[in-house]
Amino acid sequence: MQSLKTGLNSLYLSVLLTSAGIANAETITVGYFLEWPTPNQFAQVKQIYDEALEVDINWVSFDAGTAMSAAMASGDVQISFSQGIPPFVVAASAGQDLQIVDIAVSYSENENCVVRSSLEISKDNAQELAGKQAGVPIGTAAHYGFLKQMEHLGVDTTTMKIVDMAPADGAAAFANGNLDMVCGWGGALRRMKEHGHVLFTGAEKEQLGIQVFDATTVSAQWAQENPDLLASFLKVTADMNTRYTTDHSGEMLGVIAKAAGMKENTAKETMASFSFPDIKAQLSEKWLGGGTQQFLKQVADFFVEQHIIPEARDNYDDAVDASYLEAASKL
Repeated sequence: MQSLKTGLNSLYLSVLLTSAGIANAETITVGYFLEWPTPNQFAQVKQIYDEALEVDINWVSFDAGTAMSAAMASGDVQISFSQGIPPFVVAASAGQDLQIVDIAVSYSENENCVVRSSLEISKDNAQELAGKQAGVPIGTAAHYGFLKQMEHLGVDTTTMKIVDMAPADGAAAFANGNLDMVCGWGGALRRMKEHGHVLFTGAEKEQLGIQVFDATTVSAQWAQENPDLLASFLKVTADMNTRYTTDHSGEMLGVIAKAAGMKENTAKETMASFSFPDIKAQLSEKWLGGGTQQFLKQVADFFVEQHIIPEARDNYDDAVDASYLEAASKL
C-alpha cells in the first residue's frame, strides 16, 4: 500500500508545483485514450473538429487520467477527453485549476477489477486476498472502484501488495501469471477477463455507490480565454454521439475502431456497454446540475479517509462549469 500512497503523493506535489500554460492560438492539444472507442473519434479522424473550430487539433493518447492531469498542469494539453473522475479529483484537490465541462461517457460495466480464476476467490471468501499482489492504475476510476469494493468486502488493503500499473501493462502481467488481481477498463479489461473473474457486476457496483463515468476536462484558464472554441468542441462531440446512435449503416464504427486501435467487432462490443448522455441530460440535476459536484466531494472525502490525498475541498462546485455546454446547445 505504501507504493500506492507514494505514487499519488508525487502526483499531488507535481500539481502543486506546476502551473497551466496557454496553447498556441492556432493549435489545440486534446488528450484521449486508445482502446477506448467513442463516437467523437470519427470526428477526430475526419478532422471535423478542425473544421468546426478552424484550428488544428493535435490528439495525444494517454494510458491513465493521472497523466492527463499532469499534461494539463504543464500546459501541454488543453482538453482531456474522457478523463476519469478520481484522477480529476486528485488534481483539483491539490489546487490544479481544472474544470469538468461535459460528461463524456458512463460505463459501469466497462471498468472493474478481476481476480485470477485459479485462486477461487469470491465475495464470500474475499479475505483470502490478504497477501495477494494487485496491479492497479493509481489515482484512476479503477483505483477508486478497487478501494470501494475492498472496503465493502472488509479487505484490509494494507495487507496486499499493490503495484501501480497502467491497464494494458496490468493485463499483460496478469496473462503471464505475475499478478493475483488486476484492475482496468476497455480493451485491457476484456483481456483481463480471459484469465479471471470480477467480484461485482456493474449493476452491483452502482448499488455500492460506485459511479463510473468520465468527463471532458479542461484547463480553466484556457477555457475562460477560449469559450467559443470550447463550446464548438463540445457541440461536435454531442453531434457525434447523436450520429452514432442513428448510424444504422455502421459507417462510423470502422473509423472509430481504427482510431481506438481495436478490431471492429471488439469496439462494437465495448461501445454496447457505454452510455453517452445528450446535452439535455448532462445539464440536468443528475449530472452537471449538481450530481457530479456532489460525487466529486464524495470521492475526495473517501480519498482523505484512505490517506490517499491530504485534504479535500469544502465543495467542488467551481470544479464544474456547465456554461460551455449550455453555449454548445445553442450552436
